[in-house]
Amino acid sequence: MSDGWTDTKKKSLCNFLVNSPKGTVFFTSIDTSEISKTADKVFDMLDQIVERVREENVIQVVTDNASNYKAASDLLMEKRKKLYWTPCGAHCFDFMLEDFEKKIKMHATTITKGRKITAFIYSRTMLIAWLREFTEGKDLIRPAVTRFATTYLTLSCLEQHKGALINKFS
Repeated sequence: MSDGWTDTKKKSLCNFLVNSPKGTVFFTSIDTSEISKTADKVFDMLDQIVERVREENVIQVVTDNASNYKAASDLLMEKRKKLYWTPCGAHCFDFMLEDFEKKIKMHATTITKGRKITAFIYSRTMLIAWLREFTEGKDLIRPAVTRFATTYLTLSCLEQHKGALINKFS
């Protein structure tokens, strides 16, 4: 499995994980800051990882579903006939949720309000203390730089603690 991300210093990394019946473990990470992530370059990266893990130990390769990763995976499956590529389900799901926010005005409005509420609460120490008092020590899930449904988890948490939040501000 591969997972690309950018850290707070704008350094681009690609993590590789290996999954087996015993669980998922981190395998290696590659700094991709200076690499143009063309299909050929991504193919080379994936192929090298398969080589290190040994092809007989690899059944499936899971990546995000960007066109360059899809094209790279096609090249990989062409070279290594027993491998299958699968797009990451969470990545696909995230795109659907992003489309909701972009295309459905009610979602965009609700998300904006949820972000304002959590930002207001978490920018004031006294409000955080009161929040924890009224929610029995629980925090709200806050929007983060990472994606994958964080926004909707935050909204769900706000809804779950709606009564406690109303009591707190009353």
